[in-house]
Amino acid sequence: MQQKKIFILLPDGIGLRNFAFTNFHKLGLEKGFDITFWNNTPFELGKLGIKEIPIKYAKPHPITSLLKVAQTQIELSQNIKKSGDRVYDSYRFPLKNKSLKDRLKNILIKCIILANNSKNGLKKIRSKVAENERKTKFYFDSLETLEKEKPAMVFCTNQRMLLAVAPILAAQDLGIPTATFIFSWDNLPKGTKIVETDFYFVWSEHMKKELQYYYPHIVESQIIITGTPQFESHFDNSLISREDFCREYDLDLNKKYICFSGDDVTTSPNDPTYLEDLAKSVTALNEKGLNLGIIFRRCPVDFSNRYDPVLEKYQDLIKSINPKWEMKTDSWQAILPTKGDLILQMNTIYHSELVINLGSSMVFDFATFGKPCAFINYDVPNVDFPDWSVKKIYNFIHFRSMPSKDAVFWINDPNEFGKIVEKMLGRESENVVQNARDWFEKINQHPPQLASERIWNAINEICKEPC
Repeated sequence: MQQKKIFILLPDGIGLRNFAFTNFHKLGLEKGFDITFWNNTPFELGKLGIKEIPIKYAKPHPITSLLKVAQTQIELSQNIKKSGDRVYDSYRFPLKNKSLKDRLKNILIKCIILANNSKNGLKKIRSKVAENERKTKFYFDSLETLEKEKPAMVFCTNQRMLLAVAPILAAQDLGIPTATFIFSWDNLPKGTKIVETDFYFVWSEHMKKELQYYYPHIVESQIIITGTPQFESHFDNSLISREDFCREYDLDLNKKYICFSGDDVTTSPNDPTYLEDLAKSVTALNEKGLNLGIIFRRCPVDFSNRYDPVLEKYQDLIKSINPKWEMKTDSWQAILPTKGDLILQMNTIYHSELVINLGSSMVFDFATFGKPCAFINYDVPNVDFPDWSVKKIYNFIHFRSMPSKDAVFWINDPNEFGKIVEKMLGRESENVVQNARDWFEKINQHPPQLASERIWNAINEICKEPC
């Protein structure tokens, strides 16, 4: 029987973590698929033994980028109109306004918004995006590749990249089924979906309802619940002994470690202050007879030096274990994960007692290992970010999926770190961890380790019949 050739479209590095570095590729091969990664990243997948076709000279139509910005703004405005909730304004980012070119672009974007700020206007913009992308060299190059390779399906690894539009259109114009994966739990309320495919793979029933709410033109038969491969590595037995972990990262074998996981500077500009507040409290706890240390895992795309003063001041207490990501260029989109970081993250979780952060999905990673998470929930003065507040962060739509019972501990004041850490180390954490697991089950289809299996089963069904 002839193998079904599946193209995995990687418009950027986001999909590497879920689809190149997990068991996804190996499982697909075992199921008899002929898999080619259509690769628009600087990462050479051939080094991992993965068949790839590099994408060269990918470039969208110049007007399409303006249409995408306008589409996002209109979707957010329509969501406010539909729900009566102003939270969607918090997803807006200010437009660049530094140069004459920026200002001219902004005028065009505002004109597009003014002329299309309605449901019908969104339809027109989607049509215009498709019309423009079909004129690009990238579209015709994609047609040529697809006509030569004749895949049974094209699967796009995320829904928000403009550079995915032309190859998806080319596939559809050739009668090749297409699908995309909604890659993060917080994406759909943000109005970031630019890719229009035949099928949409989502994490859960909860995300399916979100997709139907925000994009009612997508019908139920197009949506497939699979879960995400993001958490599969926690079940692949790549754990190393505590002795080896402590030796490799210069940790004290006798200490219990708290993981502080950082956010990017936009999401949490006050993280260095939070880390220092934690360090002060842990110092006090150790003076009471506890033997604790802190593992600091920074946000993978944060290469700043903003933590340096705190790390220097508390160098005997805080051990920084940096994520194993690679910066290929100066663009944040070219900061790429590595397979080694999946193993590092899993072992960091396994050898830590708990995690503290500001609203990170690490709550689910730690819940997988039966360990508690605490969310930081207080503001500190910051002249560079005077309008930033934790209230804005926790009001985001994706946090509303949290169960009514606490699924995390809340640190509402810097003086609470000590008592909260003690609670997290004790039996009081058991109910909170169970609530976090319940939250995780709502967010992501269970069992989580079978996400790749469900994705391949869905792909098999979609391309079962010959085109």
